[in-house]
Amino acid sequence: MGRHVFATQRRIRPVAALALPALLLTAVLAPAPAAADHTPPPAQVVVEWNHALLDTLTVANTPPPPAVRAGAIVATAVFDAVNGLTRRYVPYYVTSPAPRGASAQAAAAAAAHEALVSLFPSQRARLDILLADTLARLGEGDRDSRAIDRGVGWGALVADAILALRANDGFTTPPPAYVPSSTLGRWQPTPPAFPPAPAFREFASMTPWALTSPAQFLPAPPPALTGARYARDFDEVKALGSATSSSRSAFDTQTAQFWQSAPPVVIWDPVADALIARHHLGLTDAARLLAQENMAMADAVIAAWNAKNYYDTWRPITAIHDAALDGNPATDADPAWQPLLVTPAFQEYPAGHPGVSQAAAAILADRFGNRTRYTLSSPGMPGVTRTLPSFSAGVAQVIDARVLGGIHFRFAGDVAAAMGRQAAAYIEATQMQLRR
Repeated sequence: MGRHVFATQRRIRPVAALALPALLLTAVLAPAPAAADHTPPPAQVVVEWNHALLDTLTVANTPPPPAVRAGAIVATAVFDAVNGLTRRYVPYYVTSPAPRGASAQAAAAAAAHEALVSLFPSQRARLDILLADTLARLGEGDRDSRAIDRGVGWGALVADAILALRANDGFTTPPPAYVPSSTLGRWQPTPPAFPPAPAFREFASMTPWALTSPAQFLPAPPPALTGARYARDFDEVKALGSATSSSRSAFDTQTAQFWQSAPPVVIWDPVADALIARHHLGLTDAARLLAQENMAMADAVIAAWNAKNYYDTWRPITAIHDAALDGNPATDADPAWQPLLVTPAFQEYPAGHPGVSQAAAAILADRFGNRTRYTLSSPGMPGVTRTLPSFSAGVAQVIDARVLGGIHFRFAGDVAAAMGRQAAAYIEATQMQLRR
């Protein structure tokens, strides 16, 4: 990954000059309980602005792959802004000297704000209010307003550099025309929309955040249609993933729906936020954890889509309808079969969500230990929570969910999880290392 050096710093208007509405969205970002001296924990700013990221993604109804990309942009901007001042780790991208005496907390808030308003300009008014609230709290008492202003300017500059870095990463580049294949086992359009080409193919060749190429962890081919593993997983998804399955429990049905109800970043990032608070991580370590987690998820998406488009395999609904043609005597066709969930409009192998979830879980497990108890929630299913005893249990539930929803074979989830572990390990080994 190349590094960026600034020649000059952009001038930023003083905070007092911002023309912002008076109403503060305190219900969105309720401050954590204050310490006895009324000074919030330093990492609270990072957590609050990660909440702002997740709220923004939810308001925009951002699909999973673009949501994960946005998460990585915001998280790396926040990390480089904070770390540029604290200088604890090797930066991700921005290496230019930060201004002396700048507030690292103000830099974190300004970096997140700058990235979010650039990615989601229609939500600027809400994000401006949140920034004004954060900076007002940072300026309480006798704190140096010049340090806050310097932090705001530095954070915005760092975010602009990360945005420029990703401006030509392939996200907005139209992919080559999709050429349908009549070969048995290849992807076919699925209901209800029957799109002529798989979605999000641009991610297959997108510039990774840390990986050497999108194909760095390309997996082996899926099981042969005529083999025993394929037949076993075929029968499992056919029985458990059917819309009318009598084998699937109510809990299983909710599991499938829960993991489909929001992008992976919106489900996993709050776990990181809660653990940052539980373990009292400092400002720089909190920013680093979120940056590594979100980068791992983003590169897992790129790796998964590269493999999806390389192998171009059919979904269970197509496989079950056309099983009479697959050459496997152990699979029986059912032309009327329908899955519990709507089949996503892209290829089956490998599964995306398990790979992304494993990437996030691996980063968190390495920091806090696999046997960490945590609670998951989703804005798509208010009031529903899942409390799990380990990160491996969470990933296992995601793999189950894709089978229970009728949209993936188990082998696609298992392979995706292996890819997610590889992406996370590579990022931990190469990115944001302690300075020596």
